[in-house]
Amino acid sequence: MKFCPKCGAVLIQKRTRWSCSNPNCSYSTDEKIKLMSSEIKEKREKIDILKEKDTNVLPLVSATCPKCGHRKAYYWSSQMRSGDEAETRFFRCEKCNETWREYS
Repeated sequence: MKFCPKCGAVLIQKRTRWSCSNPNCSYSTDEKIKLMSSEIKEKREKIDILKEKDTNVLPLVSATCPKCGHRKAYYWSSQMRSGDEAETRFFRCEKCNETWREYS
């Protein structure tokens, strides 16, 4: 990219001549201008992908597993029936991954 030596504005090509892009400046030249552009790309860091079974974002509560007797389980709730009935609570054992539910 070339700039006007008089006012510093960018030179633009108009047919065979290069003219200043500033309308108040009358500079122009027949000089051949070679335009080059370059781009520097940064190397991207590797992004790790987590599988759902590798992460647990559910809260851990005190609940006894009916299968192994472990006393900690992950907890979530869901509205399984109509809106006027209580929601269903689900538990998943921290140790053996057994899932069970409690109706309120």
